[in-house]
Amino acid sequence: MNKTNKIVLIVAIIIGGIIVLSQSIYVVNETQQVVITQFGRPIGDAVTEPGLKIKTPFVQKANFFEKRYMEWDGDPNQIPTKEKKFIFVDSYARWHITDPLQFYKRLTNERGAQSRLDDIIDGETRDQVASHSLEEVVRNTNREADTTAKISVMIEDSLAFIDVGRSRIQNIIQEKANEETKDLGIEILDFRFKRINYVEDVRERVYDRMKSERIRIADKFRSEGEGEASRINGEKERELSQIQSEAYKEAETIKGKADAEAARIYSSAYNRSGRAVELYSFIKSMETFENTFDSTTTVILSTDNDLYKYLKSMD
Repeated sequence: MNKTNKIVLIVAIIIGGIIVLSQSIYVVNETQQVVITQFGRPIGDAVTEPGLKIKTPFVQKANFFEKRYMEWDGDPNQIPTKEKKFIFVDSYARWHITDPLQFYKRLTNERGAQSRLDDIIDGETRDQVASHSLEEVVRNTNREADTTAKISVMIEDSLAFIDVGRSRIQNIIQEKANEETKDLGIEILDFRFKRINYVEDVRERVYDRMKSERIRIADKFRSEGEGEASRINGEKERELSQIQSEAYKEAETIKGKADAEAARIYSSAYNRSGRAVELYSFIKSMETFENTFDSTTTVILSTDNDLYKYLKSMD
């Protein structure tokens, strides 16, 4: 063997060694876990610890799987609720591989897992939404009416009794789905409704109903406000009438006392002097003329009238 052939042989051996070594050694990092298969069949336990690992070259294959949490994002589905209200439900979940060996046997890879989760989670979501009312799917807790408010509005939808609620429905879907995935080597860590909305063909009708409900509430407030205003005005008129009545009574009392005092003075003056009485009578008659007659007044008096004698005396 000449020198050139030796060099070629050495290079071939080195290259072959590199190839064999590359097929024998694999690296597992902190975010991965590995299942070793031989001719397509898994052998041994899953490799979950990070580091440099060795396998049989060309015969065995390292299948890498994600160790971290993964996302499942469902497609919006049109689902009827218990009262046959069709809604769009968009949901998402988080999951991870708990048993890589079982995962490989049942699902082969992550794409197969996503497809299987579509069937499981979508099915459970449809079952649970169809088993509950829209209010329970949307809300978590019951609302209590404010009975202390002077003006209260009772809205039937907002006071609907919530027996289960959105959070509990989400937990039920997660629990039911995990019962179906426990033999797949995966676990669903979290499930949530991302968005819930009416389908397009009924959304406008729902908006119209909401507007009419708010108009009804506004009319109720307006009616109660007008009733309250009428009550206040009624009390005001009653109090005003009472004040006027008391004032009139007080005025009449004062006038009565004044008339009594005047009569007393008149009587006293009459007893003292007939001329003083005559003067007083004349003055009162003149006041009557001034308050009763003007330049356009025409009167007819009998000759025995008290006013006539003063008019006659003026001739």
